[in-house]
Amino acid sequence: MLKTIINWGWCPGLITALAVIGIIFGWPIEAVVPVLILILGIGIVTVVIDAKRKQLELSVLRLNQLADYFNRRFMSNTALSIFAITDSLFGINNSKLWDWARACDVSQRILNSWNNNFTNRLESEITAKKSLTHLRTCLNELWAINNHYYEFIDQFHELMVNVETPREITDQYNKLVMEYNAFVQDFRNNIGELRKVVKTAIDPPSVKLAKELALVR
Repeated sequence: MLKTIINWGWCPGLITALAVIGIIFGWPIEAVVPVLILILGIGIVTVVIDAKRKQLELSVLRLNQLADYFNRRFMSNTALSIFAITDSLFGINNSKLWDWARACDVSQRILNSWNNNFTNRLESEITAKKSLTHLRTCLNELWAINNHYYEFIDQFHELMVNVETPREITDQYNKLVMEYNAFVQDFRNNIGELRKVVKTAIDPPSVKLAKELALVR
């Protein structure tokens, strides 16, 4: 409460005090008014700067939460990871699918390493760096990581759409799609909010939605 009063109430309080003192001592209005206007201008600038600072802090926090959710739900060996689903393809008698799954294993290690490094840096820097440049860099990196991840989902869909897929694999993939698309919508909303704070060429539609597989009856 005291901090709020100090941060927001000093300007009108000072203006009121100077106005009262000016009346008591009979200061000429033409001398007092410019001073009061100057104080008011400083107060308005201070409020605007403080509001932008708080908006920046909130944007950094939301981006960190989004990156943490992406890491926990979709990366590494979590049940909803696209890589966990591709591992199940070795149970299907199809050499083309096996070759693709093996290639994914190498890519998974690279993407996991990149994502883990990014998440660790984001957590360690969240309290130390809150500049617009830092926010733009983090947004670009999360966008790039997600785009690479989406490519695996899209490739999986293209491969499996013409293959008779076991029901459990289809169900697992469609569950991933449902939760991933919810994340995509949150990410799009976050990008829309961030564009009010920082200049970026990234737009919400550039984060693509995944496609479901049709259930084979």
